Amino acid sequence: MTLDARIPSGPIQEKWDRRKFEVKLVNPANKRKYTLLVVGTGLAGASAAASLAELGYNVKSFFFHDSPRRAHSIAAQGGINAAKNYRNDGDSVWRLFYDTIKGGDYRSREANVYRLAQLSCNIIDQCVAQGVPFAREYGGLLDTRSFGGAQVSRTFYARGQTGQQLLLGAYGALMRQVDAGRVTLYPRREMLDLVVINGKARGIVTRNLITGDIESHVGDAVVLATGGYGNIYYLSTNAKNSNATAIWRCYKRGAFFANPCFTQIHPTCIPVSGEYQSKLTLMSESLRNDGRVWVPKKRGDKRPPNQIPEEERDYFLERKYPSFGNLVPRDVASRSIKAVCDEGRGVGETGLAVYLDFADAIKRLGLEVIKDRYGNLFEMYERITNENPYEVPMRIYPAVHYTMGGLWVDYNLMSTIPGLFVLGEANFSDHGANRLGASALMQGLADGYFIIPYTLGDYLAGTELPKIGTDHLAFKEVEAEIKNQISRLLSIKGKKTVLEFHRELGKIMWDYVGMSRNEAGLKHALEVIPKLREEFWQNVLIPGDSDSLNKNLEFAGRVADFLELGELMALDALHRKESCGSHFREEYQTKDGEALRDDENFMYVAAWEYTGPDKAPQLHKEPLVFENVKVTQRSYK
Repeated sequence: MTLDARIPSGPIQEKWDRRKFEVKLVNPANKRKYTLLVVGTGLAGASAAASLAELGYNVKSFFFHDSPRRAHSIAAQGGINAAKNYRNDGDSVWRLFYDTIKGGDYRSREANVYRLAQLSCNIIDQCVAQGVPFAREYGGLLDTRSFGGAQVSRTFYARGQTGQQLLLGAYGALMRQVDAGRVTLYPRREMLDLVVINGKARGIVTRNLITGDIESHVGDAVVLATGGYGNIYYLSTNAKNSNATAIWRCYKRGAFFANPCFTQIHPTCIPVSGEYQSKLTLMSESLRNDGRVWVPKKRGDKRPPNQIPEEERDYFLERKYPSFGNLVPRDVASRSIKAVCDEGRGVGETGLAVYLDFADAIKRLGLEVIKDRYGNLFEMYERITNENPYEVPMRIYPAVHYTMGGLWVDYNLMSTIPGLFVLGEANFSDHGANRLGASALMQGLADGYFIIPYTLGDYLAGTELPKIGTDHLAFKEVEAEIKNQISRLLSIKGKKTVLEFHRELGKIMWDYVGMSRNEAGLKHALEVIPKLREEFWQNVLIPGDSDSLNKNLEFAGRVADFLELGELMALDALHRKESCGSHFREEYQTKDGEALRDDENFMYVAAWEYTGPDKAPQLHKEPLVFENVKVTQRSYK
């Protein structure tokens, strides 16, 4: 199969306008005849469901929480990027486009990234109209702050709760359509498979998490907005319910999986405190605006930070990257933090932490200004660590955060399965090998509010979709497969819990497919993951039954998928013999320890096709062509 990204012709500034004019339209009266299935109610899912329903389509919205407001988008703290240039500091759509391409280490599709930068300004206007309480300057204008990978101030924020406030705006728009009768909510449902009929996505099969019922739903198209797969590492900044099952099951139905090894390690997380910790807590990247990152100059210096004089401190990010300082991109900052800790200069009991110090900012700006900017984040840190960051520096260390890889989509956000559209973090499209901070919220809302209403309508208008029901044989076959897997899981009655298997997999992934990778380690991962998977299917213990709420059964299905996805991630990382962005192969680095790309051999999207159980996936390549930016060795010095 040849990958066709369906990128419009013409200058990059005109591509999206050209596509909007070229799309086929659905008559307003005919939109009521179509049913669309939207899975997920985070920013991408809620905005898509609300926008499509506003146009007149019938929308079914599925989510595994009790309320759409509990989607993981609420955890995004720092802000959302937009090229408004309110500060008059040199920002523009072009600069946001360039920063995003460069930040992704030239491994993203130009046309998608430029469209994202174009739409960023519309997003802010939309959210202000919804009443999102963005921070404002003294004169009443919207305030912005800086984020990593940029030298301008383009990040709009609502204190340290930006994701939550944006989600409430999208939730309000969604519930308005529920009230109008155009959206039907299906809470506490987990999508377990995709139904493909005549080569097109025509429905999904879900499990009611309360009753255990297996339910089928038919539609004319399916929109996936189910987030990323960072929880494969067990310890990550993701909510424990976040998983890869929806996209993984679609991969096994024919949707290509692109760049699975591109996983982001966020530098600003509260360090691991114990072996049985269940997740990690992210401290917003916005803190690096005013916090200074440092470690002692001497190895093994365990004095309290206030006893280490200024001349004995190493502000290593400021030293190594004078142009960007503490606001280098996440992958660069994370590797630098790991490097100083590997040298024996890490702080805290484990030595796996560095200081994020606000003493200078408090002295310069005053305590009240810092409280106003970051108060809720400081409070959260103190509750978790029992340390007051107004008085002592925070301790941070990198942790798994975001996944740039995901299902392959074309310019219209459609996967290789016609009728299956993929939005937000669930797709691969906009961030390349490293996502700039504050761009996740931007992508999710751009996809949901401003892109999918055009492109999905074009698919519907140009596709013959015969009427079918859930009594179709394809639905019955998928239902039977799901029930068989559930029965198989419950029948094993082994001795190891799901949690134990997940923790073991996470350690393998972190050690060998984590922040730093090499050929030997990746080959080792490809040996031990299949063995762990085999043990899982022989020795996992899942108490309870399938006819009621059973968290162990839920997690078992997700971990079973992680055990397959982990192998694909390691395979993708092994095949990509270069370092780029978050994918750091130790064999490929500059003399300064920076990522060393191989543009001649690897300037492409790696899209993997499922070929069957116990068979090697097939690699497809989408070449990346850069006509508008000059491809250079990335430098933030």
